[in-house]
Amino acid sequence: MSARLRWGIIATGWISHQFTADLVRNGFDVRAVGSRHAGTAQAFASEFGVPHAHGSYQDLVDDPEVDIVYVGTPHPAHAANAVQALEAGKHVLVEKPFTLNQDEARRVADVAAARGLLALEAMWTRYLPHMRRIHEIIDAGTLGSVHTLMADHTQDLPDDPQHRINAMELGGGALLDLGIYPISFAWDLFGKPETIGAAATFKETGADAQVATVFGYPGGRMAVSLSASDTAGPTTAHILGTEARIDIDGPWYTPVDFRVVASDGTVGETYHSDVNGRGMHYQAEAAEELVAAGDLTGGRLPIAETVAIMGTLDTIRDRIGLRYPQEEGHGTGEEATTR
Repeated sequence: MSARLRWGIIATGWISHQFTADLVRNGFDVRAVGSRHAGTAQAFASEFGVPHAHGSYQDLVDDPEVDIVYVGTPHPAHAANAVQALEAGKHVLVEKPFTLNQDEARRVADVAAARGLLALEAMWTRYLPHMRRIHEIIDAGTLGSVHTLMADHTQDLPDDPQHRINAMELGGGALLDLGIYPISFAWDLFGKPETIGAAATFKETGADAQVATVFGYPGGRMAVSLSASDTAGPTTAHILGTEARIDIDGPWYTPVDFRVVASDGTVGETYHSDVNGRGMHYQAEAAEELVAAGDLTGGRLPIAETVAIMGTLDTIRDRIGLRYPQEEGHGTGEEATTR
């Protein structure tokens, strides 16, 4: 691979801390951080040994020593911040969900294409070693014909109405924050669903507390997910085939172990994850490799698929009646899909 890209970080919240810690731990070149407040940027820079701290996002994207920008702002700001970086000539890795809706995702993708730059969703799970191994096992036919995915992402998160998970103006709710993981996993295994069913319960703020989905695919395949912000479940995943299944330990979207279990109960392969840190650096490595190769399609997660996944999320929100304040008077962008 060519020389490391120089990373800039937009926003200094929890997810940016996790991502930057993995980059620094694994030898990436984090060159600058930008915050709306100079003091916050400086504290973040001091914590991670980042050379440049900027008191605005614009100053960050204008930094000539930055090649690629990680966007770690709240969901509703993703599109604007990504476009801001792209228009400054920087590649972008945008925290999931990529945007608030499909229309915004299309706009980011179009700007990236027009500028000849990489726009990549930071769905870090796709790049983890255990997920790569799972695909190898499926491709080898070990499971037989894969029929079903079952996955949950359930956490007991704060009830404070001002917390981002409950605040509608921040794109709060279980679907965009937690459900994006199993929904992206279903796309990774089976592609675009043919049918989409969904049900939800809501908090007093209007944010979704629980969302259950059932996706149908040609040939009778199914993907079933449950996401919740008010209950802590096992957060495991299971891929069922005609000859065997894969049981992924929880939380399945992080570096964890899994087992291949034959239909008679015999345990075949047991995979043990061994990752330096949280594992978020694998997506950064993929981004650098794509840029070095001049491949702006997105590799393991093509930008076209990211846009389509946002459409699936839009359809689910239509099913459960979830709309954010920023979207009043605007369509969410997904074509009609049968129930």
